[in-house]
Amino acid sequence: MPDFETFPPVPKVVTVAGTALELTPIRLGELPRLLAAVRPLAADLSAEPDWLDLLARHGEAVLELLAITTRRERAWINDLSLEDAVQLAAAVFEVNADFFVGRVVPAIQGAAQHLAPILEQMQAGTRRLPA
Repeated sequence: MPDFETFPPVPKVVTVAGTALELTPIRLGELPRLLAAVRPLAADLSAEPDWLDLLARHGEAVLELLAITTRRERAWINDLSLEDAVQLAAAVFEVNADFFVGRVVPAIQGAAQHLAPILEQMQAGTRRLPA
């Protein structure tokens, strides 16, 4: 019964910038903002993300993602050192890995596979978007 070993979820405590944060999996009410924040970087997520690269290419999205998942004000996130931000991002990802790797990445990959032939047809001029 491994599914019940983590129910209810036990918070992961991480100390960042002198503050102990209790990280728990995302909640239903956080999903709309979280999905909007993760969309720009979803294609670049993997089981072991390169947080410095993600921050360089998708900085605003990563910072918003950290604010949502830590339930902290964005100003607090903005004031973190780079080292603390990377540590926090890794901890957040660990707590929510099943969501990011198990749901977001496959959904983005599936959508891309579905859209690829349509986009190819559009580029070739053989298909038009519905009016």
